[in-house]
Amino acid sequence: MDRKEFFQKSVKIGICFCAASLLIPLDKSLNANLLSEDEKSILQIQKHFIENWLTDLLNTIDDVVDEETKIKLFEGCGKGCFNRHQFKKDIAITGKDDLDKLIEAYKKNFEIWREEDLVHIRYGEISSGCYCPVARDPNIKTYRLQCECTRTTHQTIFETALGRPHKVDIVETVRRGGKTCHFIVHLN
Repeated sequence: MDRKEFFQKSVKIGICFCAASLLIPLDKSLNANLLSEDEKSILQIQKHFIENWLTDLLNTIDDVVDEETKIKLFEGCGKGCFNRHQFKKDIAITGKDDLDKLIEAYKKNFEIWREEDLVHIRYGEISSGCYCPVARDPNIKTYRLQCECTRTTHQTIFETALGRPHKVDIVETVRRGGKTCHFIVHLN
């Protein structure tokens, strides 16, 4: 399963499961085919509520929180994303204590190459859009800072695998007007 398909399935399953679990008994919520039209309608209403609430929260953060704190909040989300998704942890596990193995593990989902003391991670030469389900909402003002989440996820993968701090820079992202998402990991 590629990264794009993973994110699409995760979002669909996650939203459905979370919303369904609030109102529908667990055994019924695991099979979307068993949901009645009323239950599906309730899930859709809850999905919109959650999307709007998240937009309001992120816009409020953008209005009232200083830049440094905003970045720290998104960094926390990036670490959480690493901890929540097994394929990201698997990259770090496969590359444990070995940069070459780490780069090979990354190649299953990303373009990656090394140039001396830098490692480039890119989401293809051109991306059709942002892969993050949260960052796709154009009504969220903090769109450019959401890329700090992804930057931190890559930083966490490298630090977990290699057991030491790594600086990761954003070269370009789709959310910041780039043609793709491209990050650089500093090895020294």
